Amino acid sequence: MSQHRAAASRVTPGKAATAARKTGAGRHSGKHRVARRNTPSSTQVVGLTAALAAAAGAVGFSHSALANPTSANSAVNIAALSIGDGQMNALTTARIERRQLATRDSSRVELAGADLTKKQAAADRISKARAAKLDATRALTAKRATALANAKAKAELAEKTARESATRCEMMISGYHITAGFGQAGGRWARNHTGTDFAAPIGTPIRSVMKGVVVSAEFAGPYGRQVRVRHEDGTETWYNHMSKFSVSVGETVYAGDQVGAVGVTGNTTGPHLHFEVRPNGGDPIDPMPWLRNHCGLNP
Repeated sequence: MSQHRAAASRVTPGKAATAARKTGAGRHSGKHRVARRNTPSSTQVVGLTAALAAAAGAVGFSHSALANPTSANSAVNIAALSIGDGQMNALTTARIERRQLATRDSSRVELAGADLTKKQAAADRISKARAAKLDATRALTAKRATALANAKAKAELAEKTARESATRCEMMISGYHITAGFGQAGGRWARNHTGTDFAAPIGTPIRSVMKGVVVSAEFAGPYGRQVRVRHEDGTETWYNHMSKFSVSVGETVYAGDQVGAVGVTGNTTGPHLHFEVRPNGGDPIDPMPWLRNHCGLNP
């Protein structure tokens, strides 16, 4: 018996080492096979994260530790030691992907903000351009209105100046025909005719031939209703046989202003205007040459 135990104890060192290496190699290769089989894929990231959290809980990852960032990080680091290299690599990859996703989302938000800023700037430019165009239109409208007002005022002044001109002349009557001339003899007058007769319907307006001042507006015997106008050169024009007066003594009249209307008052056989021209208020002259030469009129 003692010999058998001695023989059993006398195992050669070389054989023992060989057996140990075989046993270790077996275990080592088995571990590698297990590691290859347990390498997690990308679809197992959520499970790995849960495993890490569970491991952290196993080492005392309490609410008080969460309140302290340093303690929390330490707990996570301790929990990380309890998982394999493959799981740790997968977890790291998942974290990186989440960070990249967050970065892309942030970039999208920044791009959207930049696009909104550009659109707002473009809208502001359009608004400013429209406002400037509106201001320019208003300024142009105001300029045109001013120009029109100035032109109108200028035209009115020119018209007023022309109307008030002492040399402007207008025909005394319209729609007439001449029935008697200057110097004509006949039984109707006590002496030769002292003017020109312009026959027209009763009520036809009679106008001043030139600018002047009314020096008389009264009934004058055979002349009937008579208006006398003295012009700036002293010449007087007489308007006779009128049915009414349209002016009064002392009034200034201009060429074309109505002084009365055709009638049959005084010594007359029908409605007409008896028109006389008397230089400086003296003796009468033939009205026809005076109208042509002095006024440019051709009755």
